[in-house]
Amino acid sequence: MKQVIKFPLMRSVGFDGLLVTFADTMTESSNRAALALRSAVEHLDLDGVIETSASLASTYIRFDPRQLPHSRIKGQVQQVLDQRNWYDAPLPSGRRLIQVPTVYGTDLAPQLDEAAAAAGLSTDEAIERLGQSRVRVLTIGFAPGQPYLGPLGPEFNIPRLKELTPIVPEGALVLAISQFVLFSGPTPTGWRHVGQTAFRCFRPEMTQSFALNPGDEMQFVPISRDDLEDIRATCTDGSGGATCTEIPS
Repeated sequence: MKQVIKFPLMRSVGFDGLLVTFADTMTESSNRAALALRSAVEHLDLDGVIETSASLASTYIRFDPRQLPHSRIKGQVQQVLDQRNWYDAPLPSGRRLIQVPTVYGTDLAPQLDEAAAAAGLSTDEAIERLGQSRVRVLTIGFAPGQPYLGPLGPEFNIPRLKELTPIVPEGALVLAISQFVLFSGPTPTGWRHVGQTAFRCFRPEMTQSFALNPGDEMQFVPISRDDLEDIRATCTDGSGGATCTEIPS
């Protein structure tokens, strides 16, 4: 008989970590729970907590077991978990909407047509839907400052490529399994390259080197190739011509 896992699930990770998992797959509600719990743990301001992070469906807490024994941190986190249904918790305050100028298709993003066909859409329909989508920074990972973004509509629940694309450039917007990834540097990928931006997710020359935070939202607004070239020529701060506004709590 298959064992039924009850979520949220709390587990130790090594000698100095605690992981609270809200689902075995990413959904809007499980990601919401992970982000909200991380914020709540941060606000406890516990001596001995070294760092926290949120992944697609989990919250991770790293702590110094000499200051904060396993039993105590587990008890504190369990008390927080028992306070509410975290799957419908409000998202943390301080989130931003970043709207990024994006060229869809052309030779800059040559797998748009293929992605549109896999979604059962024309290229123009795909551009319209992708350009109107507001997606959440679900987590940062794989490379410094690099966001996983979603969820997109169910029509974009398309599989990864069967073979790797040898390289896509920094600022590439790629698509698979109802998510975007915005690449922080040149890299191979099995996701379809559908858009190109001048946005730099990782800015090591700046005090705040990661441009995005989990819980932020993004929209990739269609522009022409000429517009992108103008942005590249005139915008030197890494923003890629993006606008940023605070999301009301």
